[in-house]
Amino acid sequence: MVRRPRSLRARTHVWLRWLHTYTSMISLLVVLFFSLTGITLNHPDWAFGGAETRREVTGTLPAGWIRGEEVNWLLVAEELRAQQGVKGRAGDTRVDGEEASLSFRAPGYSADAFIETATGRYTLNVEAQGAVAVLNDLHRGRDSGGAWAWLIDVSGVFLTVVSLTGLGILLYLRKTRVKALAAMLAAGALVVVLARLAIT
Repeated sequence: MVRRPRSLRARTHVWLRWLHTYTSMISLLVVLFFSLTGITLNHPDWAFGGAETRREVTGTLPAGWIRGEEVNWLLVAEELRAQQGVKGRAGDTRVDGEEASLSFRAPGYSADAFIETATGRYTLNVEAQGAVAVLNDLHRGRDSGGAWAWLIDVSGVFLTVVSLTGLGILLYLRKTRVKALAAMLAAGALVVVLARLAIT
């Protein structure tokens, strides 16, 4: 018996199901992460995992960290990492007469160094927030670096594919298609109404 080739409609349905299944599995943990951190981000008053520590330390930079008004910021950053264990990306450098400053930023973490240009003595203020703040900053992509920004972009692409392939599969389901599309439109209308209320 000769097997008839599948129609374009049938092949499209199979392809959509395959793509939807595997993009869903790949992005499953991403969806879970962003959904849970979306809730904690919306409730900053929740206390669990929210312990915050602040400390102020002092020290002196080695000779050669500044020549005239030219600061060797790489040397300064590495010295502060070695002496005080600071972390994160260094930036927001400033030299203003008698004082220079440098900041370190990471999710849920900040460290600000203020340096006397005449002596090299510095004061370092370190603030480390709790686990929830770290997760919330990762959700927002704040101070998280290029690799995490890349992950957010890729996640957005995967979630778009999951949504569109899910909608494509729905169009093949005759029994539930109309009800499901009606539910989708109702949910979309609700989102629009809530968005309008939020911005007015």
